[in-house]
Amino acid sequence: MLAEFRIVYLTGPRQSGKTTLARAVAAETEMDYVSFDDQAARAAAESDPGGFILSFGDKRVAFDEFQYVPALIPAIKETSDALGARRGKFLLTGSADIFRSAKAQEALPGHIARLELMPLSLAEFAARPRENLIDRLLQGDPPPAAPPIPRQSIARLILNGGYPEVQSKGPRARQVWYKSYLEGRLYKDFETLYAARGDYRSKLQALARHLAGLSGNLLKYGNIAAALELDDRLAKNYTEILDLMFIIRRVPAWRKSRAAGAVIRMPKLHYADTGLACHLLGLRGEEQALSSRYYGGLFESMVYMECYKHAAWAEQDIGFYYFRDRRKHEVDIVLERADSRVIGVEAKASATVGREDFHGLAK
Repeated sequence: MLAEFRIVYLTGPRQSGKTTLARAVAAETEMDYVSFDDQAARAAAESDPGGFILSFGDKRVAFDEFQYVPALIPAIKETSDALGARRGKFLLTGSADIFRSAKAQEALPGHIARLELMPLSLAEFAARPRENLIDRLLQGDPPPAAPPIPRQSIARLILNGGYPEVQSKGPRARQVWYKSYLEGRLYKDFETLYAARGDYRSKLQALARHLAGLSGNLLKYGNIAAALELDDRLAKNYTEILDLMFIIRRVPAWRKSRAAGAVIRMPKLHYADTGLACHLLGLRGEEQALSSRYYGGLFESMVYMECYKHAAWAEQDIGFYYFRDRRKHEVDIVLERADSRVIGVEAKASATVGREDFHGLAK
């Protein structure tokens, strides 16, 4: 993308590997590298955005943790406008999707390619990173049926999640890592996106845990507000910020049928990493996860996120939706092509498949 666009923005959750990748690309392409985790660099950029960008002259530059300095966007836009046919001037990374947030109103139409780097996929864990599930589905060539996988193994995949650093840690160290991740990063990034007042940390902590229990279910802001004793608007605002930070994913309803009025319109919620969700829910072992009332929703979220991750490097762009009508016909995942053709995906946490499991797909 650096060969095709003036600016490439690599976004995704904390600890998914963006800095590692940005450093490698910068070294390979002889770019200057600046991290805005460095307080001195951040202060210099904020005090004189235009001068800071001009100081790099004709050099190509990678700015890591760019969400901390949205004030640079106008200066980058001005430089980008003057580049002419040159490409690959800026590589930006950010753990919060600031180009969808209120703090980044300055658009960069045609100048920027936005890429997402999510935590590791199951295909990557299986050492098959080139096997793309979305491409196979779009080609009408679904993967062959796999041999049965023990339920304990599936529960372990859900508990492990996809963050690279977690995979080699023992149970105790894993919990310490998640706690540090939430306290050291969740609050820090939240403050860059939302001007919160008062004791927002306890509210945010309660909301993050509550949403973990809703993974794989419909998102009803009024119910969330009532359960946590929050103002409706505050509950919605905080949830939207967690989406911008890639903690959760909100999936819109697919309702382009002739019976659109009979279709549920509220979004569906998925936790972006099931390991983090399990930590928040206090699920520590396979049997505990399997017997939990959250297991079915977490299983569906794992399947959804696997599809979502594969879509990042698929040949075609697709939209992600779910379907549910008022008679409770439901399809967990609806993949829509650019030509409006759709593929339905069902996720069932069961060893057997019955006729009733196809009702939603048939509808």
